[in-house]
Amino acid sequence: MKFLTSILILLNSFLIISQENWTNLIGDDLSNWEIKQGTAEFEINDGVITGTSLLKSPSTYLGTKEFYSDFILEFEVFVEAGLNSGVQFRSLNYPDQKKSVYGYQIELEANNPERNRMWTGGIYDQSRRSIFLYPLSVNPIARSAFKVDEWNFIRLEAIGNTVRTWVNGIQCSNLIDDTSKNGFIALQIHSIGKESLQGKKVKWKNIRILTKNLNQNRYPVEDYAPEINNIDNYLTDKQIEEGWKFIFDGVSSNGWIGANSDEFPKKGWKINNGVLTVLSADGQESANGGDIITKEKYKNFELELDFKITKGANSGIKYFVDPELYKSKGSAIGLEYQILDNKFHKDGSQKYRILEMSDGDWVIKKESMKKNRGVASLYDLIEAEKYNWKDVAADEWHRAKIVSNNGHVEHWLDNEKVLEYNRFSQVFKALVEYSKYSVWDNFGQIESGHILLQDHGDEVSFKNIKIKDLENEK
Repeated sequence: MKFLTSILILLNSFLIISQENWTNLIGDDLSNWEIKQGTAEFEINDGVITGTSLLKSPSTYLGTKEFYSDFILEFEVFVEAGLNSGVQFRSLNYPDQKKSVYGYQIELEANNPERNRMWTGGIYDQSRRSIFLYPLSVNPIARSAFKVDEWNFIRLEAIGNTVRTWVNGIQCSNLIDDTSKNGFIALQIHSIGKESLQGKKVKWKNIRILTKNLNQNRYPVEDYAPEINNIDNYLTDKQIEEGWKFIFDGVSSNGWIGANSDEFPKKGWKINNGVLTVLSADGQESANGGDIITKEKYKNFELELDFKITKGANSGIKYFVDPELYKSKGSAIGLEYQILDNKFHKDGSQKYRILEMSDGDWVIKKESMKKNRGVASLYDLIEAEKYNWKDVAADEWHRAKIVSNNGHVEHWLDNEKVLEYNRFSQVFKALVEYSKYSVWDNFGQIESGHILLQDHGDEVSFKNIKIKDLENEK
């Protein structure tokens, strides 16, 4: 009955919207469009815009001369197998010599066997944050909506701070983000690195846009498309309904104390413009302000926060922490979501590197294949999946999420799940026996504990720290 109701709503929406004044963005020629970047060729014939892939060309964008802010966009697209493409919106050019395009992008991804993601309809932040703001790993139903080597119908609603997409009638993304408010729309021919992809084509037709009476013409939001909110210090109505709450209010240390104290550190940490920052102590662990923990303990929870590292930085988010149970001269002991600069810290190398100083420079003393100390790993126990490519850049914000429910634990990085385990399992206990934690009895087994942000002697910032208590969920 619910499915039938959704269909009726969609039909009613179509009847309303069909009466509105849509603007067709495809004319007799490309005079309303211009190349924004790259050297691949676009042509128009019988109402179809065709872009052809070109070896050694950067990604090429055919963009509208007009800028758009709030709108509903619909189009049909045909992507040949093996290609990656997209449609930019609310996008601009950097004012440098390259004039690179940046902004939101609807992913158009044919089933490339090397990726096998099937994320068409997801939202990518092109040449800015350079991450998927809405990956379809959070919405698996949508991954099968796009058809390779066939015409596909795409719908985009960019209204205020909401961005939603549909592919062939299946909702793919449900994003809350306010980074861009205005810009051009552009069709992308992605750069290619293989001769076998030379000359392959992406085609668009029936591109039309609506800029008036948008709210009354929205499509209903589907339950299977979870909301992702990227706005600082803001909870949506849905998040509030689900039980989310901030445990850092953006202006004070309320709710936090030192791991080995009954008050918040008087030095080593600062709060500014909604951001909580642990200050550098030249890499000396807990030598400045020390770790901080929540006053409250948590058992079953979903924790989410944004973090930003500096070059070479090391820090972590620990959970199930009991400072009285695990006394330590350095950081307090607990299960740790590693925060790390994989590229410039020895713990994040593809191989675990032991360095020593020689002739004024660091050189490798020895290497091993230990990879469980990289970013988002369960420190010293389980490495994060996609370790080799999922590095985090210094001075850019990234999102961490930890889910713990009746022993089942998940680590997420930038809205992608990178590992999961059961902390009460025999496998986990065996891993502990072969780790640095073997000296602590029953490590990771306490029923509830504090959340901890680590002072590892490097500058690292945190914001949007929020939690959903799963204990009282129905």
